[in-house]
Amino acid sequence: MRLLSIFFIFFSVASVFGQYTITGRVMQQETETKKLTPVAFAKVKLPKANVYAESNEQGNFVLKNVPEGKHKYEVFAYGFDLYRDTLDASNPELSIILSSIQKIEEMVVTGTLKEVSKKESTVNIEVYTPKFFKKNPTPSVFEALQNVNGVRPQLNCNICNTGDIHINGLEGPYTMVLIDGMPIVSSLSTVYGLSGIPNSLVERIEIVKGPASTLYGSEAIGGVINVITKNPIGAPVLSADVYTTSWLETNADIGFKTRLQGKNNDKGADVLTGINYFNYNLPVDNNHDGFTDVTLQNRISAFQKWNFKRKDYRQFSIAGRYLYEDRWGGEMDWTAQQRGGDSIYGESIYTKRWELLGNYQLPMKEKVFLSSSITNHDQNSFYGTTSFQAQQFIAFGQLYWDKKIKRHDLLVGTAVRYTKYDDDTKATEIEENNIISNSPSNTIIPGVYVQDEIHLNEKTKLLTGIRYDYHPNHGSIITPRLGFKTATDKEHIFRLNLGTGYRVVNIFTEDHAALTGARDVIIEGDIAPEQSYNANLNYNKTFITPKNRYYSVDLSGFYTYFENRIIADYDSNPNEIRYANLNSHAVSQGVSLSLTMKPIRALTMMLGATYMDIGTFESGQKEQQILTEKFTGTWTVSYEISKIYLEIDYTGSIYSPMRLPLLNEHDPRAEYSPWWSLQNIQVTFNKFKRWEIYGGVKNLLNWTPNKNTAFLIARSEDPFDKNVQFDANGVAQVTADNPYGLTFDPAYVYAPNQGIRGFLGIRYVIR
Repeated sequence: MRLLSIFFIFFSVASVFGQYTITGRVMQQETETKKLTPVAFAKVKLPKANVYAESNEQGNFVLKNVPEGKHKYEVFAYGFDLYRDTLDASNPELSIILSSIQKIEEMVVTGTLKEVSKKESTVNIEVYTPKFFKKNPTPSVFEALQNVNGVRPQLNCNICNTGDIHINGLEGPYTMVLIDGMPIVSSLSTVYGLSGIPNSLVERIEIVKGPASTLYGSEAIGGVINVITKNPIGAPVLSADVYTTSWLETNADIGFKTRLQGKNNDKGADVLTGINYFNYNLPVDNNHDGFTDVTLQNRISAFQKWNFKRKDYRQFSIAGRYLYEDRWGGEMDWTAQQRGGDSIYGESIYTKRWELLGNYQLPMKEKVFLSSSITNHDQNSFYGTTSFQAQQFIAFGQLYWDKKIKRHDLLVGTAVRYTKYDDDTKATEIEENNIISNSPSNTIIPGVYVQDEIHLNEKTKLLTGIRYDYHPNHGSIITPRLGFKTATDKEHIFRLNLGTGYRVVNIFTEDHAALTGARDVIIEGDIAPEQSYNANLNYNKTFITPKNRYYSVDLSGFYTYFENRIIADYDSNPNEIRYANLNSHAVSQGVSLSLTMKPIRALTMMLGATYMDIGTFESGQKEQQILTEKFTGTWTVSYEISKIYLEIDYTGSIYSPMRLPLLNEHDPRAEYSPWWSLQNIQVTFNKFKRWEIYGGVKNLLNWTPNKNTAFLIARSEDPFDKNVQFDANGVAQVTADNPYGLTFDPAYVYAPNQGIRGFLGIRYVIR
């Protein structure tokens, strides 16, 4: 019996002789921190031995029954290079680090209010992550967008440096800015709403170029910029980013998260907090006109987002933000004591703003969501002696139902927007019993919309939608949309989107020139809302070469036809700005090309070019839109030297000439700007696990607009026009003291006045 037992044991050992168990882990190295993180669901395969395994959420895997000897194996994970190597079965452990050269498919929501992959979206959406914006660090989202193809931050004043965002040449009032899908940045707050959003809290920025009025209503004719904040669950425990420049500009971003655990596992909350602080307090006058070249600012913003844990993973989040900013520009010896006076000229703006927004999924079987936002914006400002005191309160709410029925992906919703606006300008003037006073306006705009995305087949979709809004002053407004997407077998993707849009205008919240300088504002009759008809055709293709090199092409053509276009006329009378509906029509058309390339592992290039033809037609004559270039180009080139832990980023933009606002035919300043370019370089050292040090030079060419003109600010020596002589019609006269017959005007601006400067910063992250 004992002999039989020994034989059995010997036979069992012999039967498994030469078979081994190997454990391992699949990891990836993060570009920013160089930290190794696990790769889940990677496929590990020994083809000839017919042995397979899959990594778990911690990246761990187990290969069982591996025959003795050496074997070739492969590791595949979506978004990474195919990994090939050889293992020895006698070595019981493997450590695998994958390299990523393909972009993992981004998820987007802006185009259809549904979370879908970017590739599957019927609407073409551009996605930009914090990694992109870190290649040229800026203190606000407003400035960060200068490296996005077809998007340009436009300065509107040489003194206070307020501005707006142009998309494909259309001015800021045509761009709707959202935070987490909520339209809380509009009208009065367009400029300031993009300032002070802590970069540490931004998950990504989605940009839709073209009409989006069907989902978002007014102000979405030119496009949508959706700033999506991080989900607290996946955010770093602590992050900090602080930098300063040789001009002594200081920007600090701090973010941290906490977890509040409930008594039960299905309760609790994750809380994300972010604080942004920016300070610039060094008056500089390099162009020697007696005025500050750059507006001085002191700004603080605090943001907090709560994600509540609910049963069945239903959504519930609440977020809030508070912004305070004190900015001024003017004569170099201006102080706050001269605010509103006529002895020393200054433009001073105090801004207080708070926002609340939330999203709640109703506790029912169907996917029904309630989202809302409330914003309050208080602006206390003086432009010389001109007072602009304005308050705006906006409450927005929408309820929508997301439902899939066979091939139909339905979205049905209702929305209401309440706006209370008051200021001390002609925009809110009323006359009763021959007495003129200002009265706040209260507007309620209810609306309903229906959207149906039809899956015609595996590669083709048809998107239809229509929205109905009722405006108390303009009645019923209907905005339909139609979208079509198809892909070939080789993943050539074509998208066509058609739609209409409308815009109801509040003039003084959108045109800074109406407040500064000495021009009178004339409003010609009742201004009707604008109407637009839009078309956008897009082609997209991503190439992965046999050597795993990445190339992506995105080509778009766009066309918009405007009726009732609202025009600010600077030319008819140099002392006036006349607002009226265009009697004829206006057209915006062009083509945009974006290329993303990774020809070698260490080099990544993003190149963009946009050609635009934007003009108004009146009495058969076409006129180019003022302050709008015909061509713009952008680039971001990054090269990684991994051996010494360095990454070099070279970013820039170039702009063709644009028509500029002159005061009269005697004005000696050029009617068109020259070609101009802003270029930057940055070097980042990322050897350490949690620390990152970066520095570089902004505006390498030291380009400023004063280099090609006699002066930028007209009559800067006489900002209150005390020495200007006017005729009976109010027209400035040519005199010995005023040889060009000009009045004070700081609106001749197209580029920043800030020249070359260095910067140095540090980042710290705890995951």
